[in-house]
Amino acid sequence: MSRKPVVRMAELEIDPDRLDAYRALLTEEIEASVRLEVGVLSLSAVSIRDAPNRIRILEVYADKGAYEAHLRTPHFLKYKSETAGMVTSLTLIEVDPISMRAKP
Repeated sequence: MSRKPVVRMAELEIDPDRLDAYRALLTEEIEASVRLEVGVLSLSAVSIRDAPNRIRILEVYADKGAYEAHLRTPHFLKYKSETAGMVTSLTLIEVDPISMRAKP
């Protein structure tokens, strides 16, 4: 397995009638992933200001193994199953970091 970080951008559209429920599930999943998974370095979710049902998530994992392990966790599987009917569009984009910094 490569020790190169895995960075992805997810672009989602959510059923506007289910947006509040989706946001709650997404928040729960992000908090659990960052707290419980050593290999999850960062997860950040934002919505488009004039289109709040359009969500963008920036995901940073330590490496490919950490990303693959994340996909098998109970909290991620719960998020995927419970939001399946809420997500009307999902595009996953592989990206390469240029400069990423955060304060501790």
